[in-house]
Amino acid sequence: MKNIRVLDGGMSRELIRLGAELRQPEWSALALIETPDIVRQVHEEFIAAGADIITTNSYALVPFHIGEERFRSEGPALIDLSGRLARAAADAESRRNVLVAGSLPPIFGSYEPERFDRSRVQDYLAVLVENLASHVDVWLGETLSLIAEGEAVRVATEKTGKPYWISFTLDDEVAAINGDEPRLRSGEPVARAAAWAAGSGADAMLFNCSRPEVMGKAIEVATSVLRENGASIEIGVYANALEGDQEDGAANATLHDTRDDLTADGYSRFACQWAEAGATLIGGCCGIGAQHVHRLASALK
Repeated sequence: MKNIRVLDGGMSRELIRLGAELRQPEWSALALIETPDIVRQVHEEFIAAGADIITTNSYALVPFHIGEERFRSEGPALIDLSGRLARAAADAESRRNVLVAGSLPPIFGSYEPERFDRSRVQDYLAVLVENLASHVDVWLGETLSLIAEGEAVRVATEKTGKPYWISFTLDDEVAAINGDEPRLRSGEPVARAAAWAAGSGADAMLFNCSRPEVMGKAIEVATSVLRENGASIEIGVYANALEGDQEDGAANATLHDTRDDLTADGYSRFACQWAEAGATLIGGCCGIGAQHVHRLASALK
């Protein structure tokens, strides 16, 4: 098994567990506004659990969640704060080097590729990149539903000189789980996304915020395409533990129940399969907490 680096888990439920109040439309951004100390505590608990990389709590700092006016007036300071909190938590770890990944979310809404606006996306991404750049080690475009969102992250970050990772969310309905060709939520094949990644300059291609059952096939296809293209790119996975039909609404539109079977041990069994398949960046998304990460770190290392 290759050397594995452990990612952190989902931020929102850990914020709630530690006493932060989350409500729509701000969602996890509300904790930055009202209880930033709890945001840092979540980062610290993930590090203590064994995470080698923590991700800034900037996912909800977009107009989709905080509104256009607030994004323009308060967004830069909140984005900067999300970076400072993660950086402080990482730097406080004296036993090992912990990296900070700057979260660059889908600007126009999660799971909603049809809302992507190529003419406007750089205007919003520029605000995130400018205010996170001094705090992060790597960029993480995450929960992206279509290849064009990945390309937008590439363009937005190319002048920073920092590496960037692209993480796509997968179609995880019944047909996909039963073995259909793995596809992004836009319907684009994973093979096409991997071919794009091979020539994009990305340091890693990941899959996140989808059911664990669809990740293995995506790793297999991506690994094959990357190899065919001679691309030396890391593969990563951080699945969610959400129950029910995730296409019923946009991600973060409501608090989904989590699956009883995806305990720390249950999720770890999936993670070991991903590692055997070639993934070297493994963590968790929605519903995967510090206990899961602790079990991952123990199993994978």
